[in-house]
Amino acid sequence: MNLIVLALAPVAAILLYIYIKDKYEKEPLRLLFYSFVLGTVVSVILTVILSFVYNTILPLPDNGSILQQFIKAFLVVALTEEFSKYVVVRYFAQPKKAFNERFDGIVYAVMVSMGFAATENIFYVLGGGYEVALLRAFTAVPAHATFGILMGYFMGKAKFSRNRTTLNLYGLLFAVLFHGAYDFFLFINFIPGTWTGALVSLVIAIFLSRKVIKKHQDSSRFRL
Repeated sequence: MNLIVLALAPVAAILLYIYIKDKYEKEPLRLLFYSFVLGTVVSVILTVILSFVYNTILPLPDNGSILQQFIKAFLVVALTEEFSKYVVVRYFAQPKKAFNERFDGIVYAVMVSMGFAATENIFYVLGGGYEVALLRAFTAVPAHATFGILMGYFMGKAKFSRNRTTLNLYGLLFAVLFHGAYDFFLFINFIPGTWTGALVSLVIAIFLSRKVIKKHQDSSRFRL
């Protein structure tokens, strides 16, 4: 039980942070809850199915070459996971009437991402113990949050734009790029020091996340 609490604690902290940042017009708690649950269930199931298809068509060894690890990081893992989150945001959250300002894209994308991260984190922490819980609380879980923020930034813009499809896909693309970069540097750990690349990509993603949060806050239609 203590491990599950530790696994969920950083998820809860990030959810609270994003809820507070939605300063001018809060989203219905019911929709936030549904988005989180869909992230824990639909996104996870879709990821499992897509991963199975990928691994059947394009099996890659865990200790493969740099090119194989690149393909695994960006296509097998990042694209699969972020697409699974994207589907929920695009077809559940974005059409809702409550999705009525750009910042809502960030809110719902993070809710879905944290739902996915909660499920993933429980499995990792139960298998790895307290050290894994502590490490992931400051790395993998915040990373998933930044991927959601970057995706949601563009999907928030898309809702109120004629270029909805393009902007939605930009959101998916940015999430995949940062997710893939983060994982790639971790996957090539047979090269000493490459973990710093993952750290740098995370720091950049956090920096950009703070910028886009502020940008959508400043442009809120409810600000005045």
